[in-house]
Amino acid sequence: MREQLSGKSTLHWTCQSFRFYICFLVCTELSKAVKQQYMDLPQGDKVQIMYVWIDGTGEGLRCKTRTLDSEPKCIEELPEWNFDGSSTYQSEGSNSDMYLIPSAMFRDPFRKDPNKLVLCEVLKYNRKPAETNLRLTCNKVMDMVENQVPWFGMEQEYTILGTDGHPFGWPNNGFPGPQGPYYCGVGSDKAYGRDIVEAHYRACLYAGVMICGTNAEVMPAQWEFQVGPCEGISMGDHLWAARFILHRVCEDFGVVASFDPKPIPGNWNGAGCHTNFSTKEMREEGGLKAIEESIERLGKRHSYHIRAYDPKGGLDNARRLTGHHETSNIHEFSAGVANRGASIRIPRTVGQEKKGYFEDRRPSANCDPYAVTEAIIRTCLLSEEGDEPVNY
Repeated sequence: MREQLSGKSTLHWTCQSFRFYICFLVCTELSKAVKQQYMDLPQGDKVQIMYVWIDGTGEGLRCKTRTLDSEPKCIEELPEWNFDGSSTYQSEGSNSDMYLIPSAMFRDPFRKDPNKLVLCEVLKYNRKPAETNLRLTCNKVMDMVENQVPWFGMEQEYTILGTDGHPFGWPNNGFPGPQGPYYCGVGSDKAYGRDIVEAHYRACLYAGVMICGTNAEVMPAQWEFQVGPCEGISMGDHLWAARFILHRVCEDFGVVASFDPKPIPGNWNGAGCHTNFSTKEMREEGGLKAIEESIERLGKRHSYHIRAYDPKGGLDNARRLTGHHETSNIHEFSAGVANRGASIRIPRTVGQEKKGYFEDRRPSANCDPYAVTEAIIRTCLLSEEGDEPVNY
């Protein structure tokens, strides 16, 4: 009798769990449908402005919204705002007000026109830049070399995870087949999460982000999108905007975008943010000479760049840059034509045409693009040397 009761009890709870799961799915679908009814309502002459900023981790993004009376036509028409820095790892509670300074504006792909997304710099109570506001110095350095027309393109790799932290589409209690068929793969057994990638791509195009491509990466559930070419400070602005949009798209799909440089230990590729760079001189006839000179400067300043290429001063990248899985060794500098195991790769077409650009493969997926692009300019164009940046 006890065994029978136990069996009935188990069956009862199984049925209850199943009903709860079905209810959860239905409610999730209903919530999106109900929300859309409200999003379709006219908003009159008012405009919603979502202010976006980088928090004290140097990786996380925060946002909040305010209403304006009319659509802003340029960044100068946007007011400064403030927020509680003690809740974003950026200040003490006793002196927590921090300033949001609008810096770059994009169309809002979630609320749609005339609403906007605004990327902001963060200033402390004394109007000095917050520790994670790396845009200020980057912009200053970019202004110094404006006549050389520096172009950047960044290849952002990321991994789609479930809310439980498990890679999206992977077996619950195991691993998918080994790497090989997933890179640029097609099919449900090879491409995990394409709907998310397509939604993000279209949202970026709508917003005005300079996204130029996307592809499935070597590890299943890992993807890449490319942003560029962007000139100067706009590289960091557009990559951060693309990251924010990705997080929001994933939020709508109920998954998580991870920029961890090595989300899965073992025989799986990590995630980087390969950075392509060129100047006007490099792109013109005979530009290979300028490319080689820049690579020589980079080789003499390897440790400085490693510290600048992830938010933890190289500790995150140490898990990725092992010399395996299409990476260089973090302790050694190397360069080569078409070599994906080198620190710096010169594309084969560049070697043949003697002009173009080079690719720095060292930046981690969670790098701050302002820090990466600033470091490249300081070393390659301002000819800085040593382990510390010059204070201009």
